[in-house]
Amino acid sequence: MEVPQQHSSTQGIYTGSLLVLLFQINSSEWLKTIVLAIVGAVVSYTVTHAIKWLVKKGNKI
Repeated sequence: MEVPQQHSSTQGIYTGSLLVLLFQINSSEWLKTIVLAIVGAVVSYTVTHAIKWLVKKGNKI
């Protein structure tokens, strides 16, 4: 079985581009991105459960 050359080249281009972008972002931007991602996840989780609770409460009335 041969791996097509096109797939291998494309994968190498994307991986190389991603690594270049990762090394160009400084650490303060990484920290800010991580904190914002955590805040977004917590808010999303909280709002989802609040809406579920309100729907259950509304169905009981």
